[in-house]
Amino acid sequence: MSAAPALRVVVAEDSAVIRAGIVEILADRGHDVPAAVGDAASLIEAVVEHRPDLALIDVRMPPTYTDEGLRAALTLRDGQPDLPVLVFSQYVETRLLAELLGRRGSQGAAGIGYLLKDRVGNVAEFMDALTRVAAGGTALDPEVIAELIGAGGQTRALSNLTAREREVLSLMAEGRSNVAIARRLVVSERAIEKHISNIFLKLDLPPSDIDHRRVLAVLEYLR
Repeated sequence: MSAAPALRVVVAEDSAVIRAGIVEILADRGHDVPAAVGDAASLIEAVVEHRPDLALIDVRMPPTYTDEGLRAALTLRDGQPDLPVLVFSQYVETRLLAELLGRRGSQGAAGIGYLLKDRVGNVAEFMDALTRVAAGGTALDPEVIAELIGAGGQTRALSNLTAREREVLSLMAEGRSNVAIARRLVVSERAIEKHISNIFLKLDLPPSDIDHRRVLAVLEYLR
């Protein structure tokens, strides 16, 4: 299996110790970190200057330590719609995250992730999520998904999904592959493919050369 391509990542994390650790992890795996900053204003400046492949952002940063990171992410996506953003935080901020998920890139991809620091099991899991988001996919912690679903309503299309189809779609939102979903649910990969086809059909997501149906299904689920 080929190695993941090297990425240019701008890191925004107010804790100097955590920031240094993230930079070291990325550098050890061949990625470039042109800027590692501790506040939202510096994050915006760094992204504008360096045009990275991905921005890795904490939620709570100076001066108020509330939601500066997500607000900066929204500002950045307004200026660079295709900028992948991976939020890495101890806190879940559903309102601004829902806004961020609604701002798809020009090619239909999402490129959005939200991981909780105390729930990332290992470095490999973290790097896999980072690579997936940089490629335009999603990587959302199950707790974040639960918070989003609890905060939002349900579209008529989603109400047509079976319980199993919802379960599959939730695992898709975490960024799991068909093989991983099949193992988790202890069914065949072919069964998962059938569930996903039904999901696409019920959400009215026909094949497209532009939009990534898997991502669009996840966005509909989380909207």
